[in-house]
Amino acid sequence: GNRQHPAPSAPPARPQGESLQLLLRRSREAKNCAYCPYSRFPVGAALLTAGGEIFSGCNVENACHSLGACAERTAIQKAISEGHTSFRAMAIASDMGDDFIVPCGACRQVMREFGTDWDIYLTKADGTYIVKRLEELLPHSFGPEDLKK
Repeated sequence: GNRQHPAPSAPPARPQGESLQLLLRRSREAKNCAYCPYSRFPVGAALLTAGGEIFSGCNVENACHSLGACAERTAIQKAISEGHTSFRAMAIASDMGDDFIVPCGACRQVMREFGTDWDIYLTKADGTYIVKRLEELLPHSFGPEDLKK
């Protein structure tokens, strides 16, 4: 349906304990479903909605490279297709050993469509992570409210 959910007025609470571990695990599990025969760079994402549901996604490549989809956008589109537009956090997983995985610019802009006050958990292959607010990953951003100016 075309259900609309209002954006939260206060910054969403960070997931903690078992909730956080589940979010991180679901991102790793999604990575295992990645279809990436060209880059051989699997990525998984798990998106936590304001209502506590988790939607996961993986990257899906295509022989026509520009038609591929990133894990982060896949998770967001799955959530939106089920009526969710208010998000608390996203965890992203890859096989990068020494560096934390970060979303590409296009994914950052798609995330931005749904506010700047939610957390992005950037992980390494060993499970360690750092947390960034979306506004840190995409400062001075353009969003829906800018179209009303």
